[in-house]
Amino acid sequence: MTTYNVFWFRRDLRLEDNAGLYHALKNGKPVLPIFIFDKNILDKLTDKKDRRVNFIYQAIADLQSQLTNMGSSLLVFYGTPETVFPQLLSEYAIDGIYTNHDYESYAQQRDDLVREYVQSEAVGFYTFKDQVIFEKEEVLSGSKTPYTVFTPYSRKWKETLNEFYTKAYPTEKYFANFAPLVPQAIPSLEAMGFEQTGGSFPTKELRDTLLKNYATQRDFPAIQGTSRLSVHLRFGTISIRSLVKKALAHSETWLNELIWRDFYFNILYHFPHISDGKSFRPAYDNIEWRNNRDEFEAWCKGKTGYPIVDAGMRELNATGFMHNRVRMIVASFLTKHLLIDWRWGEAYFAQKLLDFDFAANNGGWQWASGSGCDAAPYFRVFNPTLQTQKFDKEGKYIKMWLPELNSLDYTLPIVQHEVARKRVLEVYQKGLQK
Repeated sequence: MTTYNVFWFRRDLRLEDNAGLYHALKNGKPVLPIFIFDKNILDKLTDKKDRRVNFIYQAIADLQSQLTNMGSSLLVFYGTPETVFPQLLSEYAIDGIYTNHDYESYAQQRDDLVREYVQSEAVGFYTFKDQVIFEKEEVLSGSKTPYTVFTPYSRKWKETLNEFYTKAYPTEKYFANFAPLVPQAIPSLEAMGFEQTGGSFPTKELRDTLLKNYATQRDFPAIQGTSRLSVHLRFGTISIRSLVKKALAHSETWLNELIWRDFYFNILYHFPHISDGKSFRPAYDNIEWRNNRDEFEAWCKGKTGYPIVDAGMRELNATGFMHNRVRMIVASFLTKHLLIDWRWGEAYFAQKLLDFDFAANNGGWQWASGSGCDAAPYFRVFNPTLQTQKFDKEGKYIKMWLPELNSLDYTLPIVQHEVARKRVLEVYQKGLQK
């Protein structure tokens, strides 16, 4: 009887330079590649035209095409890991399950359950670092404590980096070890209760000229000055190691953005209370938010009367993308101008962002509200008008998303900047004195 290893794809939807896949293939036994459309996750998605599900579906179809060309097949399941693995172990003689680390709360619980089950069946469970350069205890301060401020973290990150950490895993050397399989059908989106969204997704192409101009152009939303690779990093359709090598060659500013990503995973690992909806700085849980639902709805729909805020929210709603500078502006507006709990904004972004990643999203929202690690001081309140003058002076970005601007149809501001600034400072000072 043939004994197999399994490689379980999750946030690593590629064949090239994939750590866990490399170790599974190199082990020598034929490898069964699997993917699970996890009902534990999908059943919580209320939007049945979720762009992320469509993106994953396209990535899975691409993987299936590549594997079919090699005489193998991706085994795609629609169910839960706790039901899929007993089924898999009943159909095949399996020696080990290989996969890559995942750091989010649900993923940790899921992996613990699967590990416990398969090990009880005398099957190994092996996970590897793949989606970050450094994790867990790899970048610590001189006193062996986790960094909570980005600049010293990034300095130590760069000091620790060497060629070993950016070297690609040569999976292609072992592609012959994929199990020979008859191509299997992928469950349709419709069978899983979802619909096609249409439209295209950002390309994986990364131009050298973009990186060379990144430092000077990245803050201007009307310019295609950012890589738009965040969704590919989120779902692992591109390797972080390949991008760090590119950044080292062309742009330290862009490298710093990739380091921010590692930094937020580092915070999630060392300070798991943020997974429970808690502020990184506990004192900020004493803030008395106004939480006006009508104003929150106006923010969600891009009808606040502040053009840069409204343009950003409309871009998000229409495309699943929002420029990073604009993310900071709209997050500051919600938490500081409207005094709405950052968790409301975090949850809305979690529903809408194509590149949603808990660690970075939580980090960004807590930064904006002042409650996070390395956060902007609470008394820094972005002025949307000044931000517009600085980063969209000619209004090109705003005009793309607000056709009714400068007409009677455009809404009046729902709050005045100076009034909001005075109010938020009073509320924060009161809350932080408790």
